[in-house]
Amino acid sequence: SLAEYFSEYALIRYRVRVEIEYFITLCELPLPQLQDFDHSLFEPLRDIYRNFTEQDAQRVKDIEKVTNHDVKAVEYFIKEKIDALNGFPIQAKEFIHFGLTSQDINNTSVPLSIKEALEQVYYPLVEELIEQLNDYAEQWKQVPMLAKTHGQPASPTRLGKEVMVYVYRLEEQLRGLKDTPITAKFGGATGNYNAHHVAFPQYDWREFGNKFVSEKLGLEREQ
Repeated sequence: SLAEYFSEYALIRYRVRVEIEYFITLCELPLPQLQDFDHSLFEPLRDIYRNFTEQDAQRVKDIEKVTNHDVKAVEYFIKEKIDALNGFPIQAKEFIHFGLTSQDINNTSVPLSIKEALEQVYYPLVEELIEQLNDYAEQWKQVPMLAKTHGQPASPTRLGKEVMVYVYRLEEQLRGLKDTPITAKFGGATGNYNAHHVAFPQYDWREFGNKFVSEKLGLEREQ
């Protein structure tokens, strides 16, 4: 099940997703050149990553053979897909990946894959394990056993209580893991939004980045 999050196919799909959500957020700002963009196209755009196939990933890899650049290949792939959308203004295509560097895409895609793998695969399995151990602890709460310390017999205990030790440990570790923020780097080549500021100085790009990373991706932006 983790192939949906950590395979190369998955990484490419996450990159496509971040690029598209970024473009949509630019339209919502809106940039002057995108203020007339038809918002009804947002969902067809999202379908590009929602319906992303292994054949699509292979197409990106084929483009990469020409570009010699993995993230640039994703950008060109999206532009190809856009060409098939009715009503998409050609000039708007050039705002795909506007002002970004590759690591803005990689360092949001990878944390997003980790976040969703935890939420959708790992947490449920750990919670299932905790529930099973809780059941065992209840079943075995009156089963006596001789406990040991330093590798030798020590004092009596009950099997259920000893199983509950692992329930407690797992619950504490899971709580700590869920409380750990999953963060992303997003801010242009060296984190200053240089291209964004030069092109459109009237916007607060730091606030834009914070909002994009938190609201669209569910991550926390490294400041």
